[in-house]
Amino acid sequence: MSEARTPAQIEADIRSRRDQLAVTLDEIGVRLHPATIVGDAKAKVASAVDRTAGRAFVAVNKTVSDVKAQFVGEDGAPRMERVVPVALLAVGLVGLLAMSSSKSSARAAKAGKNKRG
Repeated sequence: MSEARTPAQIEADIRSRRDQLAVTLDEIGVRLHPATIVGDAKAKVASAVDRTAGRAFVAVNKTVSDVKAQFVGEDGAPRMERVVPVALLAVGLVGLLAMSSSKSSARAAKAGKNKRG
């Protein structure tokens, strides 16, 4: 059989439960406060952005390493059999662009001369 509790024990139990309930209500109030909700949302977004940026960095770093491996040997020396053709291609493209630009300039100058004359 359980022992009978005194009124003082019952009052102490009620005070204890009331204090626990007050703490719980305060925690709920903090969690449901708009500033807390906005702060949590911002933190989640920042975390997602950080993860995405981290993944992008890893992907770019891997791609750069893969491309570098195509043009540089394991010993760090340039692989001339691959560097030279790419360099020649780049020089050819720059030359074509320069020729195209000079022809456009010449046409524009000629068209301006014809309008004046």
